[in-house]
Amino acid sequence: MAAPCRHVGRILLRKGGFLPRNSAQLKVNRTFTQTSPLRQPAAETIPESTETIVIPQRKTWGKEAVLEALAATVSRDPTAYPHQFQDDPYLSPKTSTESKLFTLSLESGRSAAKYFIDSNPRFFSEDFAEPHVPCLMPASVSPLLDEVSEEALKERISLRRVKAAVDMYDQLLQAGASVSIEATHDLLDLVCLYCDRDPAEEPEPEPEPEPEDMEGAEVVKRTRSRARRASDLLTSEWKENNNAERIFNLLPERDTRCYSALIRGMVKHGAYAKAFSSYTDLLNDRLTADVHIFNALISAAPEVRDKYNEKWEVITELLKQMNQQKVQPTLLTFNSVLKALKRCGSLARAQSLHTLNEMKALRIAPSLASFDHILAIFFKGASRQANIELFQEVMSELAGSSFTCQDPDDAFFFMNSMRICLDIKDMELAYKVQSLLEVGDNWRFLANPFSQTLYYGRFFSLLCMMEHIDVVMKWYRRLVPSLYYPSIQGLRDLLQALDTDSRLDLLPSIWKDIRSLGHDNKSELVEELLALMARDHHSPEVQDSFAACALDVKGVFENRGRSGLEWTPSSLSHVTSLLLRANRTQQAWEMLQLFKSNNRVPAEGLFEEFLSLCHSEGSSQRAVELVQLSAAFCLSVTPDLARRTLAEFELTEEQRAVLSELESAGESSE
Repeated sequence: MAAPCRHVGRILLRKGGFLPRNSAQLKVNRTFTQTSPLRQPAAETIPESTETIVIPQRKTWGKEAVLEALAATVSRDPTAYPHQFQDDPYLSPKTSTESKLFTLSLESGRSAAKYFIDSNPRFFSEDFAEPHVPCLMPASVSPLLDEVSEEALKERISLRRVKAAVDMYDQLLQAGASVSIEATHDLLDLVCLYCDRDPAEEPEPEPEPEPEDMEGAEVVKRTRSRARRASDLLTSEWKENNNAERIFNLLPERDTRCYSALIRGMVKHGAYAKAFSSYTDLLNDRLTADVHIFNALISAAPEVRDKYNEKWEVITELLKQMNQQKVQPTLLTFNSVLKALKRCGSLARAQSLHTLNEMKALRIAPSLASFDHILAIFFKGASRQANIELFQEVMSELAGSSFTCQDPDDAFFFMNSMRICLDIKDMELAYKVQSLLEVGDNWRFLANPFSQTLYYGRFFSLLCMMEHIDVVMKWYRRLVPSLYYPSIQGLRDLLQALDTDSRLDLLPSIWKDIRSLGHDNKSELVEELLALMARDHHSPEVQDSFAACALDVKGVFENRGRSGLEWTPSSLSHVTSLLLRANRTQQAWEMLQLFKSNNRVPAEGLFEEFLSLCHSEGSSQRAVELVQLSAAFCLSVTPDLARRTLAEFELTEEQRAVLSELESAGESSE
């Protein structure tokens, strides 16, 4: 109201009025204007002005307007953990497995709190929330009506008590009471949805540990195996003459809604043949199916036929019957067709484009699931490269659009699109997919931590493969750890990218990230890091940073109780070589002693490099000890080391005698 007041104030000043400067003047002004008889005649003599005072309408703000305005001023901090993990910084996850565990723990805590609130609503009778959030208020979870009545039946249906609702329905029938058709419809929907089981009794698969380095083909294989197990479980759920079929058969009159609940339940729980048989019964009863029945039957069509052309014939026949019965198709209808076409082999490509054109003719806008199904059809098999233009057309059509979820399969678009980009190694398309994800609230399609990790893992692998290291590191700092917890494979891809562009000087900083992400106990990753640092010679500054990094790695190996790492000949050799190149002789000598204590045989080239360092420092005693250590390991390079030491160092007679003996012993053993 500040702006309207300013406008009114300016108008009063232009007309000779005055504005009060304090509360006392405001009170006097109101009294003089309203009660003074002298003021009223004077007002009558004032000629009417041609100007009209227009007071602006009051702006109505939502209760969340302030929060929305504040949120609009804040951008994502790429160095911070995701917002859902910031309640307790100490417990903030550092790996993808910890992220998944943390997310599940949060959800479990919310579920436990909601259960307590709903079970004890008397403790939460006051609502102090502003704005009011209905979903946070306690809801009744136990039936309040005990008598046998239709109201009690509706209450159990609303609470999703499947068994209790069926028992109440049977008691009503035994008592001779009639049940309204609306309550019967709701009961059938409930029973067919959960298939004779209460939601709390649904079997859940035992949790499997997700390997942190599982990406690509392994993830797809694991996901498909789980899907097959879930499909087998659902197929065995629908039993003959279960409560859904029994209640359906008890109905004196069956309408389309009853058939719809039964058929959709059969399709959901794997009884595909029975679903088509029930559809035949519907036609025999001279009823018209609804769009939900056709959607379910179209999705089940590939399950009732074996050959590709037969599957498509079933789908086309259902579409013809939809037209005959004047049932208007919806987005889910066409998405069901496209999803079924993925299992129709060579017929799928031509028919999918015809289906998309039919959608546009009916002015039904495709959803993300529609394009996901089409891309899955065209990017299958060996002809992926030939369909890049189709992918580009899809991304051009979707560019700059913000989407809302209209189909459960919409959530797979971004994850599958990035998989295709990685398969065809197209960085330009990957950038387009990422740009589309950043539009509006499209990021919500990756709300699942598993989907987000898989998507960004594929995107980052493609970056490491195709982009310059500067671009890779820019995205690395942007994504980690706020959006992506790199797996072992992702970090190995990064190491290979650093090697390809000759930026091994960044390895120490990457090692710090490896430690913070909890991957310092992965032997293959640590071995590759050490091998890259020890492979070539670098400037003294880089060698110093490599030596400091090697000592940090050494500390991880020594803490075996936590890391579980064990020294290998290669890891010992790499750390020793890095220390030698940084002129850290004493620490390198300690590493040589570790070879003996860990029963590991060092590389012969390491002794030659160590002897050269001893010569530059003029340490003859350490050179003799080095030859003795080489002889203890029975290395073939021992005679050569002895000869070099005799020729290049100033030795005492005792030292020369020891070396001469080692030289002759080594030559005789050869």
